[in-house]
Amino acid sequence: MAISTIKAFSQKAKQDPELGSRLKACVKVRQLILLGKETGFELDEVELYPPNEPGFTADQLSPQLVDALLRV
Repeated sequence: MAISTIKAFSQKAKQDPELGSRLKACVKVRQLILLGKETGFELDEVELYPPNEPGFTADQLSPQLVDALLRV
């Protein structure tokens, strides 16, 4: 899996309001990974974390995942 897969999932969530809402509702990384899998994206947990480039924006994620995944 590549960072490009994370970005593709993020982009799809931006374009699909229902998926975006489901993404925002995820409070654990495992939930985010499962949601990705349900929508056809195989996400690798290791690549979600810094120092890798963030694939999501703060407004896409729950506060818990913003703290865990973004360099804030």
